[in-house]
Amino acid sequence: MKEQFKKFLNEEQDPKAIEKITSKLTDLLMKGEEVGYIAVQKKPAITVFPDSIILTNKRIIICTPKNLGLSMNFTDYTWDDITSSFVKENILGSEFSFSTNTDLILSIDYIPKIQARKMYTYAKEQLDLLKNPVQAAAPVQEIVEEAEVEDEIEEIETEEVTSFAEILPAAPAVTETYEPLPNQPVQPVGERRLSDLSKEELFDKLQNYKKLLDNGLIMQGEYDAYKKEILSYM
Repeated sequence: MKEQFKKFLNEEQDPKAIEKITSKLTDLLMKGEEVGYIAVQKKPAITVFPDSIILTNKRIIICTPKNLGLSMNFTDYTWDDITSSFVKENILGSEFSFSTNTDLILSIDYIPKIQARKMYTYAKEQLDLLKNPVQAAAPVQEIVEEAEVEDEIEEIETEEVTSFAEILPAAPAVTETYEPLPNQPVQPVGERRLSDLSKEELFDKLQNYKKLLDNGLIMQGEYDAYKKEILSYM
């Protein structure tokens, strides 16, 4: 089993984290399930017990160490449960997120950029296969190899689109003026209508409004109303 996962050690993955995950995967994988990619969190400070995310041909598995690494929590979502995936590249690593058909949005941050891009590529392949079941699925190794990019990646400081993902800029400090109306969701002055925005733009706006809520700049009711409206367009 360890030999099988050595291929996931060439994009800055933490060898100790990969080894720990590998020891658990024997009992986790189902019949016919194959691992497509493993990404490991890499925070700016030393992270003794980083979170990891495993993408297989059947599901996404999030691994979160607990009790100083003595135990680990596993949360999984099958591809049938997932509606879309996103990658946001920041100055320090990337954030990989995916949404479910129950309106959940899950994220894991501080993923090295090349790992996040390969995860996005693999996730897109799996979601496309669900939409087009007549197409034969490529072997896992081929999917990973097709996602190879140059070793040196320029720091992403402005919004750009690559062949791997639509890179969303980090949420800026709040400088816009908001005028809440009675019984209406908060809407930034002068912005386009939600119906005119792409799914990625809607996701980014939802993240920004969550930050406003966390900072106490809007009320919970206003955030819930705006979230409901955004999700109706996604």
